[in-house]
Amino acid sequence: MAQSSPPPFDPSSPPFIEGFVPTPLHREGFRDKFLRKSRENPLVPIGCLSTAGALTYGLICFQKGNTRQSQLMMRARVLAQGFTIAAIMVGVVATAMKAQK
Repeated sequence: MAQSSPPPFDPSSPPFIEGFVPTPLHREGFRDKFLRKSRENPLVPIGCLSTAGALTYGLICFQKGNTRQSQLMMRARVLAQGFTIAAIMVGVVATAMKAQK
């Protein structure tokens, strides 16, 4: 009995995968994606801005010679970075929990 060869690959039509529903091609710009992600987890941009603010103010104080305030701002920067990382992790967990439902 002759074995039939598989059908040739047709690049004009995608292969059929059972259970897979392709989504329409949607190109999302940087601004739209940033706004969407900010709405999903608003604590991350807040943490990033507070980190940048503490760093900037700390560097200004260091340049002016106010070492005590500069040291406090560097500690605040570390706390703000920790807050940002925690916010990212909470967002990842929330997204994973939402995907399971």
